[in-house]
Amino acid sequence: MSKLSFLKNMNRNNILLGLAIIGVLVVGGLIYANSNPNLSLPNFFGMSGKQIGQKAVDYINNNQLASTPASLVSVSEESGLVKIKIKIGTNEFDSYATKDGKLLFPQVFDMSAEKTAATSENSAPQQTPEEAAATVKKSDNPELLAFVVARCPYGLQMQRAMADAVKNMPSLGQYIKSVYIGAVSGNTITAMHGEAEAKENLRQICIREEQPAKFWNYVACQMASSGKEDSCATSTGVDAAKLNSCISDPGKGVAYAKKDFDLATKYNVSGSPTLILNEAVIDESAFGGRSSEGVKTMVCAAFNSKASFCSTKLNTAEAAVSFSVDYASSGASANANSGADGTNCAPAQ
Repeated sequence: MSKLSFLKNMNRNNILLGLAIIGVLVVGGLIYANSNPNLSLPNFFGMSGKQIGQKAVDYINNNQLASTPASLVSVSEESGLVKIKIKIGTNEFDSYATKDGKLLFPQVFDMSAEKTAATSENSAPQQTPEEAAATVKKSDNPELLAFVVARCPYGLQMQRAMADAVKNMPSLGQYIKSVYIGAVSGNTITAMHGEAEAKENLRQICIREEQPAKFWNYVACQMASSGKEDSCATSTGVDAAKLNSCISDPGKGVAYAKKDFDLATKYNVSGSPTLILNEAVIDESAFGGRSSEGVKTMVCAAFNSKASFCSTKLNTAEAAVSFSVDYASSGASANANSGADGTNCAPAQ
């Protein structure tokens, strides 16, 4: 064999050996990355998952799509999309984005779930308000209970709709009530989203029970921005001494709260909001959703003989989610989490 032929064969073998080594390294790296989802590797073909996640958070904050600044918790891959866990206030939400970082989906629907309306053979078509009203138990003095927790974005949405309804139609207030979800531990109460929420739940319960004329004005004020509860209590005329006495006395505040929690147990309530009309669970989406008009329509559906205010039209727009100065949000964020699909807060599993 000539020297030139030998060199050619050696070069070819070296190239093949080099390609084989590179292949082993790439495969090994992919296997290691797959078994370590938190590992961040450079993406030579586009943006990394972390970059896409941060881009989504920046987009939300720059366009004021959340009432409080959003922050990135984690990113992962799911069903060919980048799954982004975002924290807004004390709550975390899952959003999704395309791998090119161009499209953000604030909310997705799992079409493989057994109970989706599209795949369930037993799913009933959406009722009209009239059809839904025909199924409601009637009474002379109907009662609509909204089970919520004070730091749930969707609970705030329901309370905002109720507060607006009472503001524009005060006589409606005697037929609706905000009730709270939680538990009693010793002489304190616990809540779905921690101590701050439990504290606000108790404050609202005490105002509702001992200063009911101040309740909806206070709730409407504190829903504008988190952290202004004391100033809202002052501006709406809440008696501070009476409120503090109720909060600090387990025989008052905690006792009131326990009655709420017992009611939640009775109706098997876990999500915020859950609505009970005349002792039966009701779906607000059949009556106009989480709007002040929807609240009025639900109550009016439960009368034996409708009250005079039932003919008055209230705001049909869905109330804003989470803390908001305005009654209804503008832009895509309002539609993304409108609550019309029954979105709510549920305890961590």
